Amino acid sequence: MSQTDSFIEEVTEEVRRDRLFALMRRYGWIAILAVLLLVGGAAWNEWRKAQNERAAQQTGDAMIAALQADAPEARADALASLDPESPGAQAVAALLAAGEQVDAGAHDAAIDGLKAVSERSDLPLVYRQVALFKLLAVQGRNLSPEERREGYASLIGPGSQLRLLAEEQLALIDVETGETGAAVERLQAIAQDDGATAGLRRRATQLIVALGAEPETPVRVNGAAPATNGG
Repeated sequence: MSQTDSFIEEVTEEVRRDRLFALMRRYGWIAILAVLLLVGGAAWNEWRKAQNERAAQQTGDAMIAALQADAPEARADALASLDPESPGAQAVAALLAAGEQVDAGAHDAAIDGLKAVSERSDLPLVYRQVALFKLLAVQGRNLSPEERREGYASLIGPGSQLRLLAEEQLALIDVETGETGAAVERLQAIAQDDGATAGLRRRATQLIVALGAEPETPVRVNGAAPATNGG
């Protein structure tokens, strides 16, 4: 019985092996194809990543070269001639070009470029907001206080990285229109905001003092130790 059982087990194992080999001959190409696709996909991703990094580096080098021109007109023309592939790089080039156009006195061209960036739905929100912020600054006195107020107010909202800068501009509009109390209240909020930079806090507190009010937060002047209210 032992020899018979052993023989049956050997035959069964042989049958299993034959079936396995048959399955491998019939379907093994699927496993090979899967491996090739996996390896090929990884290689493609690495190649694409390297291409993107190379393109980004080339775009950055081109922008730096453009900004090294002597005159703002030349810098603006060089930046405007760039044609980066990514929307983000296109936006950065346009924003830089607008700044150079303003320096060159070509305000209309700068306005057109900033408007185009601010209206591009394919760009992340931060690019469009920066373009709008710069656009409002360039247009300046050509807009009424209410038009500027509406523009800056649109930059205030959850997740906005320009919220405090927009609040500062709104405070300046309040001063311009004689709403001193509203300006001081807005500036006090800016000065106490955890997200405000040291420079923004300094500007806010200096304007509060200039408006005849007293800052509600410690003030540091020219690197001196902070002085609290009344001391």
